[in-house]
Amino acid sequence: MSGMIGGDWQARDELAEVKLPAALLSRWMPAIDDLAELKLCLVFLAGIHQKEGRARFMRYGELLADDSLMRGLAAIGAPEPAEDKLRAAIERAIKRGHILTAEIKQGGQRHQLYFPNDRAGRALQAQAQAGHWQPGYADEIEILPPRPTLFGLYEENIGALTPMIAEAIKAAQRDYPYEWIEDAMRYAVEREARSWRYIQRVLEGWQQEGRSHETTGRNLERRKQYAAGEWKDYIKS
Repeated sequence: MSGMIGGDWQARDELAEVKLPAALLSRWMPAIDDLAELKLCLVFLAGIHQKEGRARFMRYGELLADDSLMRGLAAIGAPEPAEDKLRAAIERAIKRGHILTAEIKQGGQRHQLYFPNDRAGRALQAQAQAGHWQPGYADEIEILPPRPTLFGLYEENIGALTPMIAEAIKAAQRDYPYEWIEDAMRYAVEREARSWRYIQRVLEGWQQEGRSHETTGRNLERRKQYAAGEWKDYIKS
């Protein structure tokens, strides 16, 4: 995410937990001796984990569109383009049997699909190769980028994350939806009101009067008065 210029957000990457299959990792780790292949396999497993339902697979375009993977490949010392490194890493992973592949024809074009080398992946690969299965719309689950934590958003855009502020954010997450807290932080930054007390007051106001309150025309003047009146003690100068 970019810096907060023109309303954009800047945030640290979220240290989110991703469950990876221990059986696969125990087989993969001793065998992989190439950094690009290792990065590919970890991103592939994380992407497969995000898929839902029986048909767990990834397309080449999904891997190519993963910014963190492509930056990681570009950072490896060899001079060739990151996409060339990606293709080579995929070939190595397939050759080792870490990733399975099948080519299908869909919409008049040929597509390469990649599956994990587990029981479900082998079964799906066999069906795809035999022409008995093709991905449908419901199988195309978008791989989303990691969502920033509220702690990261606060630290990058509001101020230092002290233990007291961290506890206040935890408490707010029990009382308000994630989107409300994120929007309240954005609301505070847009008004140069970078303090948690201001954010808390915004959340309390939305809870009491409804989210439409902060966008209605009749309340525009009241919002302008916050900095000079009722909320002046909550705004940093």
